[in-house]
Amino acid sequence: MLKFYFGPMDCGKSTLALQMNYNHGRQGRRGLVLTKHDRSGGPKVTSRIGLGLDAIEVVDSLDLVRLVTSHDRIDYLICDEACFYTVAQIEQLADLVDEHGVDVYAFGLASDFRSVMFPAAQRLFELADEVCRLQVEVLCWCGRPGQLNARVVGGAMARTGEQVVIGDTDASPVRYQVLCRRHHRSGRLGEGSFSDAVGDAVGSDQAV
Repeated sequence: MLKFYFGPMDCGKSTLALQMNYNHGRQGRRGLVLTKHDRSGGPKVTSRIGLGLDAIEVVDSLDLVRLVTSHDRIDYLICDEACFYTVAQIEQLADLVDEHGVDVYAFGLASDFRSVMFPAAQRLFELADEVCRLQVEVLCWCGRPGQLNARVVGGAMARTGEQVVIGDTDASPVRYQVLCRRHHRSGRLGEGSFSDAVGDAVGSDQAV
């Protein structure tokens, strides 16, 4: 079975991936844990609550079918940050399920900072046997349900740029913030933020 678990930041995707790997391993099943662009900057699956596990880094040239079939027996794959894989690698995950009997559990974002769907996530929506929106509630600063991930640079919400930029690390000037649809569209990041100050200034000028 190919299952895709998706949701915004902080909804527990990586935590669930680690828990699922633990549960399958306890039953004697053999698996591989894969990731790409983890926030740690290394080949690990890490959660925001402090859990972590070494993983295989998925580079664009990695053939996932060849990787799995090079092992004696693999029963399942845990694929964290699957939204960053190539579309060809998503096809390979489906091949592993259909042709090799491997269970694949993929985790990732659905859309980028512009609210545009990642190509790999779109293909997972199209191919997965089951698609699950994670139910851990994530809130926007206003208290509404958080749905979309905003990229924040210099205290302001970015609208343009490369689709994938790693943030939320000590070395990066980029951070990400979960917003409701209303505030993602307006660019408001919360009371006292740079974006709100700019918006208030524009509003004052227009009022005059």
